[in-house]
Amino acid sequence: MTNAFPVIASVAGRRYYDAHGVLMRICLAQMDVQAGYPEANAARMIGFIERARAAGCDLIVFPELAIPGYFVGDEWDRPSFLRACEAAGELICAASQGIAVAFGNVGIDWQRRNEDGRVRRYNACFLAQDGAFLPSCGGRYPFAIKTLAPNYRIFEESRYFYDARKLAMELHVSVAELLTPFVCRGIAIGGMVCEDVWDSDYSLSPAELLTQAGAHLLLTISASPFTWNKQNKRLRVLSALAARLHTPIAYVNYAGVQNNGKNVFTFDGGAGIYDAQGHFAGSAVRFGEDAFIAEIGADGAVAGGKPVDLTDDDANVATQALLYGAGRFLTDRKISRVVVGISGGIDSAVVAALHARLVPPENLLLANLPARFNSATTRNLAAELARNLGCLYAEVPIDDAVGLTRRQLDGFVARDAAGREHRLQVTGPVMENVQARDRGARVLAAVAAAFGGAFTCNANKTEMATGYGTLYGDIAGYLAPIGDLWKGQVYDVARCLNRGVFGREAIPRGIFTLTPSAELSKDQAVDEGKGDPFVYPYHDALLRAWVERWERPSPEEILSWYMDGTLEKQIGYEGQVATILKNPVVFIADLERCWNLYQGLAVAKRIQAPPVLVVSRRAFGFDHREAQLGPRYTPRYQELRKQCLGRA
Repeated sequence: MTNAFPVIASVAGRRYYDAHGVLMRICLAQMDVQAGYPEANAARMIGFIERARAAGCDLIVFPELAIPGYFVGDEWDRPSFLRACEAAGELICAASQGIAVAFGNVGIDWQRRNEDGRVRRYNACFLAQDGAFLPSCGGRYPFAIKTLAPNYRIFEESRYFYDARKLAMELHVSVAELLTPFVCRGIAIGGMVCEDVWDSDYSLSPAELLTQAGAHLLLTISASPFTWNKQNKRLRVLSALAARLHTPIAYVNYAGVQNNGKNVFTFDGGAGIYDAQGHFAGSAVRFGEDAFIAEIGADGAVAGGKPVDLTDDDANVATQALLYGAGRFLTDRKISRVVVGISGGIDSAVVAALHARLVPPENLLLANLPARFNSATTRNLAAELARNLGCLYAEVPIDDAVGLTRRQLDGFVARDAAGREHRLQVTGPVMENVQARDRGARVLAAVAAAFGGAFTCNANKTEMATGYGTLYGDIAGYLAPIGDLWKGQVYDVARCLNRGVFGREAIPRGIFTLTPSAELSKDQAVDEGKGDPFVYPYHDALLRAWVERWERPSPEEILSWYMDGTLEKQIGYEGQVATILKNPVVFIADLERCWNLYQGLAVAKRIQAPPVLVVSRRAFGFDHREAQLGPRYTPRYQELRKQCLGRA
């Protein structure tokens, strides 16, 4: 966090507004909100307010639920927490002398009940001026209520909050009657909360209703996590909305990191003002706290406003998000020392390189844990990586531990009630898992405890999707920082780290050219080009379709697309499937292998996996809701399968 308070756009706008008249001078506080700490958030907000007042601002705007934070889970069910949020909101109100303050907090009606029988709670936008809250909601409450409550991905607002649509039904009035602007310094200001501007799939538009009610300015307070191209979509949606309504929109979002237990979310800001023509003037700070000041003219224009730049995010932005998110999570959890188990492969190299930028070199320990199948090639690459990063390094062979486990299992005898002996079958896959668990649950966990730190989970999204990892082995650790990156994206981030972060070959070139391999058996000998059972460009695209598409396909759709020749286009695979899966028999066998993995034991592994740092539109964890149902195939798939194989 920073104490800097930049003044942007306002000076440039003075001459322009001498001729046109200034409607309002606004500060947008892109604040790092600490979830679960209302008193700390209020204290930080008061600091922003004092500086905005000194800078001559008429209004300062804070994000959605700026007092309590967004991801606090069932903490909402504690009356003591609600009272603390309410008291913190009163402190902000008292600090509004000589300035107007808009902010997000929980609005509480202690006399009403939610549908779960608990006290009524609203996700609300408050506007205080000169020590008093201004009325909204048709005069019924001193706050504006969020109208559109999202219930998808990680959002489940109806579990905790009553929205304006429900309240309108309860009161037997129209929603429009509740969507009334605040009146602040003679200006009608419409208060909206996050989802209220993402209205395309809803039956009503809060922004339209507020402008019809006379709003001269729309405020959108938001808690919108970063995902790939999120800023692009914000710019497109809000610019179009402001232009369509001919009404400026001030937007402010979180900075910082919050989590819901299974997912860690970064917030990339995006604060700014969209003028009545849809032009945008906003903060240049992404992934960080900022205060953006601008003046809105009486004609709805903003000094410095430009047509929106809809450039797509690239791997550099994802790398920035990973560094920011992992770094803030370390700080929040008060973890100062980190152990990374490095294999000489790309995944652990990226995790190590990320942490080399987040903790001092003496606080980062890279541990290579070779067994009999690990090649000299990967061991040398692991050591080279540690030298390049300048951190601590240790090599801890695990053959003795693996041998002990094998001897114990070979001699394992169980007896049933009749006294009959049953001996375990120690297969190759069993011993592969033994090696992985000795590395993770035994050595890495012990090394981290002795080092006084935490150890990382180096699994990528492709491995998590297929269960290609050992529970309590490589599926263990304090955080999975690359758990939302497909295998190909891991390489992209590695290149960005070398080129843009380190400015040199921190991750050795040999790691990029190495065959990806777990090195747990002779069938995975990297020096012989043997490795993982995937063609990553294709399988990344296939698995991504199952996980991240909004309307998610199953083998039924995949096989249909294969049969009509559109599969590559549908899943975004740039090659030709026929070059790797030569005929329908091979294609279907591979399709069912992947589906059985994804829907099979991999689900149990994902449920028990460490928290995942989110960068995509759907990450494993609470963002990807799933039950242990086992792989299933629809009747239509079975019919398509029969037709497809009949062509072979």
